Amino acid sequence: MPVGHVQRRLAAILAADVAGYSRLMGADEEGTLAALTAHRTELIEPCIAEHRGRVVKTTGDGLLAEFASVVDAVRCAVAFQEGIVRRNADIPEECRIEFRIGVNLGDVIVQEDDIYGDGVNIAARLEGLAEPGGICVSDMVHAGVRNKLALRFANLGERSLKNIAEPVRVFRIALDTSHEEGASATDALFRRPAVAVLPFQNLSGDPEQEYFADGLTEDIITALSLWKSFPVIARNSTFAYKGQSPDIRKVGAELGARYVIEGSVRRAADRVRINAQLINAPTGHHVWAERFDRRMADVFAVQDEITERIAGVVAPELSKAELRRSAAKRPDSLDAWECYVRGIAAVYEGTREGNARAHELLRRAVELDPGYGKAHVALSYLHNRDVRLEFTADPAQSARLSLDAARRAVALDDSDSDAYTKLARALNLNGQNEAALSAARKAVEINPFDAEARIILGSALTILGMSPKEGLERMKEGLALNPRDPRRYVWQTHMACAHLRMEQYEDAERLAREAMTERPDYVEARLVRASALGFLGRRDEARALYGQADRGEIAGIVDRRRIWGRPMKDVVLDGLRAAGMAE
Repeated sequence: MPVGHVQRRLAAILAADVAGYSRLMGADEEGTLAALTAHRTELIEPCIAEHRGRVVKTTGDGLLAEFASVVDAVRCAVAFQEGIVRRNADIPEECRIEFRIGVNLGDVIVQEDDIYGDGVNIAARLEGLAEPGGICVSDMVHAGVRNKLALRFANLGERSLKNIAEPVRVFRIALDTSHEEGASATDALFRRPAVAVLPFQNLSGDPEQEYFADGLTEDIITALSLWKSFPVIARNSTFAYKGQSPDIRKVGAELGARYVIEGSVRRAADRVRINAQLINAPTGHHVWAERFDRRMADVFAVQDEITERIAGVVAPELSKAELRRSAAKRPDSLDAWECYVRGIAAVYEGTREGNARAHELLRRAVELDPGYGKAHVALSYLHNRDVRLEFTADPAQSARLSLDAARRAVALDDSDSDAYTKLARALNLNGQNEAALSAARKAVEINPFDAEARIILGSALTILGMSPKEGLERMKEGLALNPRDPRRYVWQTHMACAHLRMEQYEDAERLAREAMTERPDYVEARLVRASALGFLGRRDEARALYGQADRGEIAGIVDRRRIWGRPMKDVVLDGLRAAGMAE
């Protein structure tokens, strides 16, 4: 057809598909087709007609519809999803057909009864961003209906869509407008990356070992679910892939998961080898992989150990991957969750400038979503670091702000181990040591797989003058759960404190030296190392760490350590006196 005769028109386009279609077909092909046909003829097609739209075409698991009015298109999308919810009410969760919907307003090319162009492509990409049962719309649609329909929208920021030249700002419709508080929580949840754990393969050649592989998978799902940072896809969904070798990209799209964990189990005689890997589903790239070799002396103990190790390592790796992904986005497109992610990245820089940027980002996160508990957790930690790294002109005020933010986080979610961990740190900073120890124990009780919770409990037992031996064990457990923690130098220093209090001066000096290798300007590590060197009689080496600083100045640095109880300060000062560096 000559270019001059191309017919164009502005249209509202609705694209819909079935979430997890391949899984449903694999489980019950005939039943799925029958249910899908019934949905189309009894609900979807009448709904589109009622809202003055037309079905352009259908595919095996989806459809494309066109409307002259963007208001009609959005009303139809909402009625469509609400109708599916009603029809699914009495159907088991694993058998339900759920749709994802994208709506766009744009210019389309018309050929016979079909439509083409970027307007259609964007609608299809928006559908791919929606969660099962959800609706995503473009900024053009949002602008056209926001003052005309009584709907709530969650701004998901600008997204780069496949084969679309310019980023598109995306909004998610919160369908349950009668429960705004619950809808806000859902909005926050679905802005965060989900992780799916596929059934681990049994490579033992022994069908009897299938129970071990399945049990391990279920335990990992349960353990990861204890972390509050990201949603975990339920077992019923992931076990539909058992016995298959699926394309991870397809798994991610079908389950709505950004990350997928897969692995294998091989048992031979009294040993078991487990391989596990974390994959970025949209790209297929590996984020992390590790092999675990253990004896099978006690199958349940081995299972618990492996589960704990994988859960503890995967959670931080997910956070790192998300930091890298968010860093690539334009700052003006960030939502509350992404402000939080970037704020954490800035905190971990450990610089005055990084902390200043983190304050700006985390304050913005709280402004965008006052009920976002993790942002309050991060603010508490940030104020705490301001004090410990001497980035604040008013340590007492920063300590109070740290405690206020932690208490707010606990009030928002008293099942979040991270909130209790930061509360323990803030209470310690404010001299409320018994309460700090209680909060640290609560954090470990809530989530035994939280590496930082174990470390903070161990630290509290050590630096508050309780039990350095037990404290050292808890800190070792924490580091084993998260060996790649970017704050490792902090925990090494706290372990050095435990050795110092137990008069194991060579171990204390070694750990403090290792911490200084990672972070030469870390104040606590320098003090502990100098003290250990003093106890070891290596006065010149100790003195070299402080150059020309006088005794009173060095003693003042010790005294300003707000996180140390008096027993810890006294031990450090004794070592510094042995080195001739304090009165």
